[in-house]
Amino acid sequence: MKSTSLVSISDLTHEEILYLLKCAGYFEQHPNHKILDGRVVATLFFEPSTRTRLSFETAVNRLGGRVIGFSDAASTSTSKGETLKDTIKMVSNYVDLIIMRHHLEGAARYASEVTDIPIINAGDGANQHPSQTMLDLYSIYKTQGRLDNLDITLVGDLKYGRTVHSLLMAMPRFKPRFKFVACDELRMPAEYRDYCDKMGIEFSESTVFSPEVINNSDIIYMTRVQRERFTDFSEYEKVKNLYTLHNSMLDNSRPNLKILHPLPRVNEIDRDVDDNPKAYYFEQARNGLFARQAIICRALGIDPLSLHD
Repeated sequence: MKSTSLVSISDLTHEEILYLLKCAGYFEQHPNHKILDGRVVATLFFEPSTRTRLSFETAVNRLGGRVIGFSDAASTSTSKGETLKDTIKMVSNYVDLIIMRHHLEGAARYASEVTDIPIINAGDGANQHPSQTMLDLYSIYKTQGRLDNLDITLVGDLKYGRTVHSLLMAMPRFKPRFKFVACDELRMPAEYRDYCDKMGIEFSESTVFSPEVINNSDIIYMTRVQRERFTDFSEYEKVKNLYTLHNSMLDNSRPNLKILHPLPRVNEIDRDVDDNPKAYYFEQARNGLFARQAIICRALGIDPLSLHD
């Protein structure tokens, strides 16, 4: 794998994470550049996306690059039976960087092994979503003033939620205290609980989204129960509305609490929360532009902090 690819958040060192956060802060203040002039970036979205694809494409455009690609695999040669390897090798002939979302876990890692063009994983199945993690970390840092020693509560679909999996793997050196709130069917997978134990990350589990949990959180990270991950629709119907955050539930929460969500939401955050100053999910989505500008620059070997306006 080319070292500048970003397939998993574990591809980044602690120092690289902190540097990318600095770069994101720089791009928030200076979003428009021409540093990608002459560069072409492919966005290959084999799975539907709105925020991730649009923010990546906006990031390229604001950096002065050009975008090619697709947002529907049905309109590509994969619908004719072309393999992922052939698609990646073909597209690699035309571009400087590939940003890819795929429904299969491990697809981005495989793509990085069959091309010398850097790959950015924009989500592979229920596995990883590293660019979302960087914008989550940037959002946490902006709202809390630190990343260390925070009480972070993850709620909802912890089994298939690639955003919470990636966030968990980014946090060991920041010594968080996690609370996992999920039903048994959507519990945090054993491999991630084992990871916490191995890395000395403190965590507890509950099936109840209680006032005690809410009132002792610095960050509450809500997730959508993902219908597309279920093969049995009746199982989805059984668990889809188990956890809903209402504005009244925040009455006794910490003043610094912020509510995050990778979006899109369905029923897990009531609309009455939107006007609460503790709701941060729309600002969180905006932060994705700056975090992804930083990630794109890293992939292409560009140091944005050395730029002079």
